[in-house]
Amino acid sequence: MTKPSLPDLLHAAVAAVGGVERPGQVTMAEAVAQAVDDGSHLLVQAGTGTGKSLGYLVPALAHGDRVVVATATLALQRQLVERDLPRTVEALHPQLRRRPEFAMLKGRSNYLCLHRLHEGVPQDDEDGLFDQFEAAAPTSKLGQDLLRMRDWADETETGDRDDLTPGVSDRAWAQVSVSSRECLGATKCAYGAECFAEAARERAKLADVVVTNHALLAIDAIEGAPVLPQHDVLIIDEAHELVSRVTGVATGELTPGQVNRAVRRAAKLVDEKAADQLQTAAEGFERLMELALPGRLEEIPEDLRYALMALRDAARAVVSALGATRDRSVQDEDAVRRQALASVENVHDVAERITQGSEYDVVWYERHDRFGASLRVAPLSVSGLLREKLFADRSVVLTSATLKLGGDFNGVGASLGLAPEGTEGEDLPVWKGIDVGSPFDYPKQGILYVARHLATPGREGSRGDMMDELAELVEAAGGRTLGLFSSMRGAQAAAEELRGRLDKPILLQGEDTLGELIKKFAGDPETCLFGTLSLWQGVDVPGPNCQLVVMDRIPFPRPDDPLMSARQKAVEEAGGNGFMAVAATHAALLMAQGAGRLVRATGDRGVVAVLDPRLANARYGSYLRASMPDFWYTTDPNQVRRSLAAIDAAARAAGA
Repeated sequence: MTKPSLPDLLHAAVAAVGGVERPGQVTMAEAVAQAVDDGSHLLVQAGTGTGKSLGYLVPALAHGDRVVVATATLALQRQLVERDLPRTVEALHPQLRRRPEFAMLKGRSNYLCLHRLHEGVPQDDEDGLFDQFEAAAPTSKLGQDLLRMRDWADETETGDRDDLTPGVSDRAWAQVSVSSRECLGATKCAYGAECFAEAARERAKLADVVVTNHALLAIDAIEGAPVLPQHDVLIIDEAHELVSRVTGVATGELTPGQVNRAVRRAAKLVDEKAADQLQTAAEGFERLMELALPGRLEEIPEDLRYALMALRDAARAVVSALGATRDRSVQDEDAVRRQALASVENVHDVAERITQGSEYDVVWYERHDRFGASLRVAPLSVSGLLREKLFADRSVVLTSATLKLGGDFNGVGASLGLAPEGTEGEDLPVWKGIDVGSPFDYPKQGILYVARHLATPGREGSRGDMMDELAELVEAAGGRTLGLFSSMRGAQAAAEELRGRLDKPILLQGEDTLGELIKKFAGDPETCLFGTLSLWQGVDVPGPNCQLVVMDRIPFPRPDDPLMSARQKAVEEAGGNGFMAVAATHAALLMAQGAGRLVRATGDRGVVAVLDPRLANARYGSYLRASMPDFWYTTDPNQVRRSLAAIDAAARAAGA
């Protein structure tokens, strides 16, 4: 039997999802098929509208061996599993003569735990958590959610938190889920045979395509115990997010609340001496944390070192004692013991990691208005980890709309542990980067306007000239504005100012759920939406209701960000340009993502306005502009206002 051709398969899949075949999609599919066949690595930049999901799914399904697809966002996971994969499998089945299976796999805490649901949570918190189940008509929101989840447990096939609608708070979900450390294990659990998390793992073992998330991929790489089934091909979508997600998983944290919780959980299971030792260490740590000032700790102060060593040693003693004692008077002892062990081991591991003081770690204090102080430790870089764990035994394809920064892939490649493209050497993964372009005609569809005449933004203080400029641009656009701000304070100040000046609805992130805000913004042409980080990457509003995207300033990391400033310093000490490698790369990625909010369909028209003159005047400005879509470029404010007014008039004439 002749093997079906890739163009034929792609054509069938595109027709099945009701899409339009794009030249860039064909180029991408061919490059992915080549990389998979060669066992090589590929970075693919595929602009919005290319149809990149099918660009990698079709060659992956045609390949035949197991493929893992890792995405950053829940929205894309859902799209793949609920829309793209079912239709693509159906379309390819006649030509492939087989029906590839697919499955979703997430971390254990994303699934309902039947043991915890039915047996309750070991009660270490003051406000006993499962009493609500006993009440006939619980009045608290938590109680109502818990009862709803008990009913849902009888209906759901997956037990996946994301299938529960409407959703519940993190606090409510914590009452019915366990981390992998807290899990009793299927063989020891009375509900092991019905376990949702175990069922998801079994489905993944049988699937040809396993859809997961960056965090689980990171856990699989870091913890050494395989979570994902064996696979030959790894496809990482939304790959611009990977480094920050892996860093998040590799970050440890200690807070007084967390340590006290570990003390409470362990106290009823170990002898008095071990419990008292941990209690005393916890009190010493809490006293120190009350005085903690935010910022990086380049050296661990002596008093903190002693406090952490005391915590580490006390936690170790409790772990040993937990293994040696049994107490049948404790109800559901195995679950209580497992939860206590997980809490105490986490305290031990983080305290030990910080006291060991690796040169590859960054340690800092953080202060949160609501939760108080925390002590955090994160890797200075994850590039070595990624090079060693990701690229060793399989073909890896990384794709995103923004991988090419400043005109090449080497910046993103370096963050992933890859040497510059074309470099050869022992133990160096061989890779290539391709940009398959975009179906959009950016120079005709959009304008990049830099407000060169404004004052350079300072760290503090109001920007009166920027507010005037913003108000005039929004007025000219007739609303239709997505405002992307580098800080929440900036977004709030702008919303407050413009609500007083303009007769346009101004929505502000945080005043409703993100989904609701985006829905309202997309539903009314006069409405504007202002916000910060998640809006730079998470808004998809095609059509005339988003015709102006404003960035208040270049989104460099905060100068007092401990991790970013440590990374910058490390590059400089190694002889590199720390500012370009860290701060400018971070800003370029966000600006490329932010500018990508403007043109989402072939009929879209509009302006990306950057209210920071450094994009035009500073030496690094050309690098940042080269990372953004190739819009027509101007610094003329009058020209832009005329263009916005014309775009608004055309939209109104068309009834939008």
